[in-house]
Parts: sequence; structure tokens; C-alpha cells
Amino acid sequence: MLIALTGTPGTGKSTVSDELTNRGHQVIRANDTIGPYIIEEDDERQAHVIDTDRWRDEFPLLDGIVEGHLTHLLPVSRVIVIRCRPDVLKERLVARGYPDEKVAENVEAELLDVVLIEAMEEHTPEMIYEMDVTDKTVAEVADMIEGILTGDVPPKHGVVDWLSTCVDLL
Repeated sequence: MLIALTGTPGTGKSTVSDELTNRGHQVIRANDTIGPYIIEEDDERQAHVIDTDRWRDEFPLLDGIVEGHLTHLLPVSRVIVIRCRPDVLKERLVARGYPDEKVAENVEAELLDVVLIEAMEEHTPEMIYEMDVTDKTVAEVADMIEGILTGDVPPKHGVVDWLSTCVDLL
């Protein structure tokens, strides 16, 4: 079974993936798989533009967790969407040294549920698990994900509403 661990950049996917790897889970980093599918470099946004259709069509059916902000586009069994309050996300992205435009783009994407909506367009509701990890430790998030992997946690989505809590960011 292949599980997507996705979310806006900066929400904590890589950090929790490291913890899951330490716990013995097989984690595939999407960034390690996209090389052949890069069709251009967007220097202004400091991002790769990839042929997502070809990447999805050619992605090997593996067992494990595939981590990255586009993994919800892959043919997976479950999708875990990691969410982070936009003001906290902004702090993280600024600390990474992202350009202001890239910070704004990613904060807006999180605020407007972009990754969740894309996941819902690709997969059935019973495959999608949305979680707010803003105030959680890495261990707590990893525990929650392990609960999803074992089937102890039911699917849920539409539980995060940043627009009603973060209107002052607009």
C-alpha cells in the first residue's frame, strides 16, 4: 500500500517523515523521484516545473509513504494532508529564506486549502485524512500517522478552516 504524505511546503512533511523513517517505516521522498520529469526551472519562484501527468503515470507502485507537496496527485491508497496555521507557516518559510513572493504564495495556498482541494479532486473522501499539526510535536504527528496506517483513525477532511481564524493575514 502506498500512502501520500502531502501538504503545503513548510507544514512539517519532511520533519515527520524523518521520524517515521526512524520508527522503521519506508519513506520515499518525492523530490528524489522527480528528476526525469522536470520540464523547466522557475528561477523566480525557486521551483521546478514538472510533468505531473507523466510522473503520476510512471510512478512505481511501491509499499510505503511517499512524502512531498505533490504526492496527492499520485495513485495512492490513502492521502494524509498535513496542515499548519498560516501565521506559523509564514514564520517557518521566512526562516528558510524563501523570497517574499514564494512565502506569500505558499501561505495563501495553505489559507485557501489548495492541497486539500486538489487531493479531493483526485481521490475519494474515504481515502483522505486531514490533520492540523500546528501545535503538535513531531512524535505526536508521527503517532497520528501510525494510527492512520493501522486503520485506527478514520478518514476526515474539511476540519481545518483557516479563513475564519486568520482573517487578519489578508
